[in-house]
Amino acid sequence: MNLTCSNWGSNLKPLFHFGIAGARSCSSPALTSQALPRIILRMARPDAVRRVKSYSAADGFVYQYYFFEGNRAQRSGSAGGEFTYVVSIDRQSAFPFKIFVHQSALDGWAAQNGRSLSSSEEYAVAKMRLFRAFDESAVKASPQGEPPREVVVNEANLEELLGQLGI
Repeated sequence: MNLTCSNWGSNLKPLFHFGIAGARSCSSPALTSQALPRIILRMARPDAVRRVKSYSAADGFVYQYYFFEGNRAQRSGSAGGEFTYVVSIDRQSAFPFKIFVHQSALDGWAAQNGRSLSSSEEYAVAKMRLFRAFDESAVKASPQGEPPREVVVNEANLEELLGQLGI
């Protein structure tokens, strides 16, 4: 199917499919639906825009951090949520730091309270645990070649972290 400027209005579906529906220029002689996948494959994918935040910890350091990703994971046979943050202490270098939220703690809280925590509430708990790790000076880069350091949310600290959130 040939998609020239003269017939864009009548058949926009292939353009929307490949994400260039906003293209309105007629400078190209013709775009073909067969050529678009090759063009798209060659285009570099932009990096996600990260919102860098600061936290002034109890130890006097000001940490900069941003949320990198969240995944379901396991630690020693225990399922849970793994939240990865990228942290900088000196604004020169950054390193990953993980928070692992044990599913057993979430299940126990749900049984006691008659509802499960939402994914947003689980994320908020992980972030509160990150702040506590900042205050405890527990956030440090791992030695070269070792996996990122992490702290956990478990049955022992979940209720307190939720209390800080008013949940």
